[in-house]
Amino acid sequence: MQIHRLRLVNFRQHEDSELVFGAGLTGIVGANGSGKSTLLEAIAFAMYGTPAARGTRESIRRRGAPPRSPVRVELDFALGAHEFRVVRSLSQAELFQDGDPAPIANSLATVTEKLSHLLGMTRAEFFNTYFTGQKDLMVMARMSAPERAQFLARVLGFERLRIAQERLKETRSELRARLQALQAGLPDAGALDAEEQRVAALAAAAADRDANAQEAVRLAALRLAEATPRWDAMQQLRTRVQSLEGDIRVAEHQVTTSQERTRDLDRQIADALQAQAHLAALAEELAPLAALRAEHETLQQLYAASSHRAGLHARIEAARAALADLDQRLAALPTADQLEAARSAATAARAAANAAAELAEEKRTTWVRDLQDATTKRQALLDQYADLQEQLDRITAAGQDGACPTCSRPLGKDFEPVLAVLGRQLEEVKFNGKFYRQRLDQLEEEPLEVRELERQREQAEGAAEAASAALSRLEAPLKDAPALRERRARQEKTIAELQSSLQGAEGTYDPERHKQVQLELKTLEAKALEAERYRALAERAARLAPELLAAEQAVSTREEVLTALRHQREELGFSEPVFEEVRALMAAVDEERRRAELQVVEAKGERATADEAARAAAQRRTERTHREEEVKQVEQRFLVTQELDRALTDLRTDLNTQLRPDLSELASSFLRDLTNGRYSDLELDESYTPTLVDEGEVKPVISGGEEDVAYLALRLAISQMIAERAGQPLSLLVLDEIFGSLDEERRAAVMDLLRSLADRFPQVVLITHIEAVREGFDRIIRVERDPGRRVSVVREETLEGGGRDVAA
Repeated sequence: MQIHRLRLVNFRQHEDSELVFGAGLTGIVGANGSGKSTLLEAIAFAMYGTPAARGTRESIRRRGAPPRSPVRVELDFALGAHEFRVVRSLSQAELFQDGDPAPIANSLATVTEKLSHLLGMTRAEFFNTYFTGQKDLMVMARMSAPERAQFLARVLGFERLRIAQERLKETRSELRARLQALQAGLPDAGALDAEEQRVAALAAAAADRDANAQEAVRLAALRLAEATPRWDAMQQLRTRVQSLEGDIRVAEHQVTTSQERTRDLDRQIADALQAQAHLAALAEELAPLAALRAEHETLQQLYAASSHRAGLHARIEAARAALADLDQRLAALPTADQLEAARSAATAARAAANAAAELAEEKRTTWVRDLQDATTKRQALLDQYADLQEQLDRITAAGQDGACPTCSRPLGKDFEPVLAVLGRQLEEVKFNGKFYRQRLDQLEEEPLEVRELERQREQAEGAAEAASAALSRLEAPLKDAPALRERRARQEKTIAELQSSLQGAEGTYDPERHKQVQLELKTLEAKALEAERYRALAERAARLAPELLAAEQAVSTREEVLTALRHQREELGFSEPVFEEVRALMAAVDEERRRAELQVVEAKGERATADEAARAAAQRRTERTHREEEVKQVEQRFLVTQELDRALTDLRTDLNTQLRPDLSELASSFLRDLTNGRYSDLELDESYTPTLVDEGEVKPVISGGEEDVAYLALRLAISQMIAERAGQPLSLLVLDEIFGSLDEERRAAVMDLLRSLADRFPQVVLITHIEAVREGFDRIIRVERDPGRRVSVVREETLEGGGRDVAA
């Protein structure tokens, strides 16, 4: 892998920073806190998403960035024979290959999954191997022996063999369980023979019963054929009698209906004659009805006109009240001088609030930065003190005659000097820790100056908001002024139109006369309805006389028909007891036939059951044969998995046996280059703990700088081994602040070694705050903090001191 370009937009303290990388040794130089390590974090974010960055999604966004401003990281890199470009934001990601405008992956999860597959590593594996920082040099030293061996097996690819063997063991367990289940499920051969004999006996008995049932059905069918003609004749006779009885009931109903019709016509004729007498009496009372109806129509029209005039008066008064309200609102509008004074006050208050906020933010940032710096340095001293105290305790416990806990050599004469060196180092760390503890106590409480500036900022903000609110209250009514004037003109027009309509609406209305006419009209209208009913009854008298004569004739005709039907029913001579006797005989014969057919069905069912039992026995015989064959196949596969498991165990043993000497040899070559031949070899014991060899002798105690050099050589050896064993070239090496505990000579040796790694790692990126090593780089990228804009600025500079800006 080789990185070409990196761009950060609103990522942490970088507003818009772009870096162009090349081959060779590149140095990213800048003071602590300038934003150098953020560049590595951006690479991790681009490749593996938010889990690879510190903090939360919102803490990634640059402080002070405008609302809804984008947060984006772009990374261009080469991997094998292909060029890739990944663009990732907080909510979206895209991965492009070989300049194709269409992405090969276009979501957060799929881009991370695709990159992990291309690299063949998870985020933790990749950044624990190819990205090395000063704090990461001791990552293997803090591991236990099993954890260290597991870590190496994972990053070097041996872990895949273990996973494959575990899956093979799972398969073998499944095959063993399946083999046992198949063997346990084999049917017993003797039981199968007995079952086949039992089924044959059942089949013979079912055949005999079927023959007997068929004969019983034949005899029952003969008796049924003898009884059927008599039963059919009885059913036809009964059907004829039932039909006559229905006709008789209809005729009886028709006679009754005709008699009721005759009586009803008699009553209607009497009512019609009485209605004629009532109609003559009402004629004189209804004489004034027509005149009252005409007068009522005239009074209704006068009432409608009077209501219309009252409505016009009410609308005119409402329009005049609305016009007065509009005049009052127009008179209350603010003047231009009042508006200008309010705008000036709001602008001045906002400027004062902005100035107070900027000053308070600047003071708070300075205090927070000092507090974080003191906290970080004190934590580093606590970690160093714990490491030194642990070494002192282990050596003290071992004693002068004991073995060194690190290299297992006797301490001897080196016991007292080692204790003295560790004691001085502990006192120095303790002194520095007290200083930073006091510094933290001083900075723990927010300074009085910061609190006072914050109070001034809040007061200025309150004054600015009050001025803005006052201006808004003055400007709001002016927006409605054109609408108010338009509404006033419409009200004046409405009043004029209503007054014009009122002049044409004249007339005289008498409400008392209107009420009297309505009462008289209501009384006469009721009598008019009563007269109409009497008139309708009186007109029917002439029509009812012929209908009464026809009804009396219909009664005589229907009585004659009823007498004839009753005579026909008596001539048929049908007897219900005889019919029931024939029905019982027919039911007995049919029941005998039904029982015989049921016996046939039962016999066929027994035969079907016997046949099914025979098929089941044959199926079980076939299944036993098939299962015997399957047992042989599963047993063969089980034996194969046993052989594969033993082969993988032997292969892992061989690889682990060869890994330690190979890794020790590679690390020793890096160690000789780093120390200019001062140390020739770096040995690894069975737990992969590194030990320095000085002039052929194992060095029992090493300093912190020597330990960093040893673990740096080991980490470089691991990266080199991965590069040799990987299926694709991994040509990138990134080192972050690895000079912390090295003296000038060791720093120069590390720089010479890194330059000599060009054939192994064509691209080496080294991040440092130490200016003394800048001359050893092929190119330098400077990272600085812009205090005015509170952002990090990145620029490339030449070794002669010139430079060109590559980011903002």
